Amino acid sequence: MTELPKIFDPRAEFVRKVADETGISEPQVRYLISIVGYDHSSLVREARILKRDQQ
Repeated sequence: MTELPKIFDPRAEFVRKVADETGISEPQVRYLISIVGYDHSSLVREARILKRDQQ
């Protein structure tokens, strides 16, 4: 059976990138996106605060 090529999803890639960059989970990144939107600097700021508060 022929395997279909994977379709690139830029939103999923963005979520993975922010999660890797900040050390929080992908579901946490999605939650932050629901609050602050897709602004990278705002997401990184909020992710760092979230990570700091978890420790």
